[in-house]
Amino acid sequence: MYGHVEKLAEEIKKGAASVEGVEAKLWQVPETLSEEVLGKMSAPSKSDVPVITPAELAEADGLIFGFPTRFGMMAAQFKAFLDATGGLWRTQSLAGKPAGIFYSTGSQGGGQETTALTAITQLAHHGMIFVPIGYTFGAGMFEMEKVKGGSPYGAGTYAGDGSRQPSELELAQAFHQGKYIAGIAKKLKGAA
Repeated sequence: MYGHVEKLAEEIKKGAASVEGVEAKLWQVPETLSEEVLGKMSAPSKSDVPVITPAELAEADGLIFGFPTRFGMMAAQFKAFLDATGGLWRTQSLAGKPAGIFYSTGSQGGGQETTALTAITQLAHHGMIFVPIGYTFGAGMFEMEKVKGGSPYGAGTYAGDGSRQPSELELAQAFHQGKYIAGIAKKLKGAA
């Protein structure tokens, strides 16, 4: 809603595109809130990133899903989108595809890891291969002097009241995640 996930997604896309032979695309899911409600929330206008349809997921060799957290799990807009993927589930069109996740929360206790854990169930039902970043980001995973979102599950940021923007370290972790998962997707595609 306030652009935090989009900023991380842009860095993830850059990281993925840095892998030779990988084409990365950025999409957003359909908004489910009315213009009236969005206005009351002082939400800025939506970006011009294309809105994805469930069928477009099947075209990808790998996916990295990003969403804001609401009460310790993915926002309803993203859940509604995934609920519309029943046809893909029925045919197991996403089975075997590597997938990662990233997120934004309002606070350090806002559910970054619970959001990741509850999102994994969506991947499992589709037969996707969950690819966490683990501690492959190196020293950045152990930063204790600055506020830093993210975890071994994926990149993340803390939005606060919406005014805090992703830090350079959080953006670097997002770039790393894109590069890391794109490399795995490329290897899996080459092995097929």
